[in-house]
Amino acid sequence: MPGKQTLIEVRDGEWMMPQQGAMTVPGMIFADQETIDQLLKDESDGVQWSALKQVRNVAGLPGIVSASIALPDIHPGYGFPIGGVGAFDAKTGIVVVGGVGFDINCGVRMLATPLEKSEMEPCLESLGEELFRTVPAGLGAEGNLRMNVADLNDLLRLGSEYLVERGIGFAADLEFTEEAGCMPNADPAAVSERAKHRQFRQVGTLGSGNHYLEVQVVESILDASSAEAYGLFRDQIVLSIHTGSRALGHQIGQDYLKEMAQASAKYGFDIPERELVAAPIDSEEGQRYLSAVACGANCAFANRHMIAHLVRQAIEGVVGTKASDIRTIYDIGHNNAKFETHNVDGVDRQLLVHRKGATRAFGPNRDESPAAYREVGHPIIVGGTMGTASYVLRGTDAGMAKTFGSGIHGAGRALSRKKAAKKYWGETVKADLASQEIHLWTHSMRGVAEEAPGAYKDIEQVVRASAASGITEPVARLRPLAVIKG
Repeated sequence: MPGKQTLIEVRDGEWMMPQQGAMTVPGMIFADQETIDQLLKDESDGVQWSALKQVRNVAGLPGIVSASIALPDIHPGYGFPIGGVGAFDAKTGIVVVGGVGFDINCGVRMLATPLEKSEMEPCLESLGEELFRTVPAGLGAEGNLRMNVADLNDLLRLGSEYLVERGIGFAADLEFTEEAGCMPNADPAAVSERAKHRQFRQVGTLGSGNHYLEVQVVESILDASSAEAYGLFRDQIVLSIHTGSRALGHQIGQDYLKEMAQASAKYGFDIPERELVAAPIDSEEGQRYLSAVACGANCAFANRHMIAHLVRQAIEGVVGTKASDIRTIYDIGHNNAKFETHNVDGVDRQLLVHRKGATRAFGPNRDESPAAYREVGHPIIVGGTMGTASYVLRGTDAGMAKTFGSGIHGAGRALSRKKAAKKYWGETVKADLASQEIHLWTHSMRGVAEEAPGAYKDIEQVVRASAASGITEPVARLRPLAVIKG
């Protein structure tokens, strides 16, 4: 058993958890003093879920490289903490179910319109009504895309490309989607029939929980050159779509918890937490899981792509702006495992980087970024809450060196959904939002209570901590005008 946890501040906003017990690398936590104090308090109080314990557990996994990393939005998750990053050597390392999670490739697509706030305000309520009507949302919601087994298998292999080939969306959307909207090596045979059956009618649906569709205004520009590269300007209307792989991703997670538990026993791994079951990357089990994760990621890309198509249709119908004039700024996920090349101790190494509630945040001059963004690095889209700001950030060279090019994905929860539902009333939250001129449409008032702004950390504090540590830089601050929730 480890002793009392010690964290050492090595520089502003960067803390080291020294190796102890089964740890083979240190932990590295990027956070402000208040967050660190809360993490230590939770550990000392013996709370049921401790994010520090999870950082420690990840640091003891076989083959982990450099450090177990946690970002400023850190809070407890399943296996990895949310806001957790772990990289493993591509040849000798492992792939970990808890490093990806159940909502595979949950992420955000941001759409830019040519409209300014003054042009949208007369249409805002009508647009909100139309988006609420046309974008299926809520638990068990079904979409309008009809597929047979062969169609779904094609979608799992091709991701967003499957829809573009059928005239849904535009080829330019692929250019401005992470991995061009298609993870390689996706094999539908690695996905169970139950997972596929659950997904047949869920492509193009928002879901529930923390997923949302927001109409937002660019309230301030914080990095003019990067904002210009991204096509962002002050008072611009943009839309953010936050959702993932829906039932298919969840079922893949459930299925492989069982398969990887058997693999962990087979390969003699000492697993400290159920969701940290794993297999060697180059094993049959590891390759099969990665193929299934790629399918889940492609499903999520396609899901956001389909919703973007519905959003464009709604805007064109209500406001009159042509669908072709509504541009994808970027589509990026924050629950995934990807093969990437990173410099470790002066040597370029191919790694399998797990990001759990963490966004790929590549800095300048990485080939993975769209050509239009390469000089500054691709956008990082960071969601706040229904009543607070969201941000667009960019990656840095320091972030590439310290976090394998990873950044925050949101504010991070401060209260569990259960605690939030006890503390807040959905109707009161909606009224509070209305007083701030934020319109809300929802399928579940309990869901609104669970996602109340007060259930999350202060997004301003989280973004400041990320910038102070040097791993990301803020580009633009966004404010919600209309929110669609499940």
